[in-house]
Amino acid sequence: MNQTQNKTSATKNSGFGRLLVVIYGVFTLSAGARALYQVIRKFDEAPLSVSLSALSALIYLVATIALAKKGEGAWKISLAAVSIEMAGVLLIGVFSYLQPQHFELASVWSHFGSGYGYIPLILPMVGLWWLNKTRPARTR
Repeated sequence: MNQTQNKTSATKNSGFGRLLVVIYGVFTLSAGARALYQVIRKFDEAPLSVSLSALSALIYLVATIALAKKGEGAWKISLAAVSIEMAGVLLIGVFSYLQPQHFELASVWSHFGSGYGYIPLILPMVGLWWLNKTRPARTR
């Protein structure tokens, strides 16, 4: 393992990297609990919103696991998951304002994550920044 790989591994397992994984883990649990409740109790009321909450929970789960792992493959999966998350927040955020009738129940990403203090909008930006900062040497 070269010095750059050691630096990347150490960064992922301490300090800001660890905090980012914890935040993603919290969002995995939060979005997952919301989706589970909505699927059981409210799916018929707003199937699109409920499905989007479930999708966001799945994306947060993939991002959490990949961010916690070492290696170029995990980095690439993290990049894909966080990029999809960013696109989802932006697209669903815009769509929820343009077509509010489709969002009778809020999803995690509707209105750019306003129900979660806009953290769903900020988190992927921070995640992409951090992934760029900790990019493995072979992918630079």
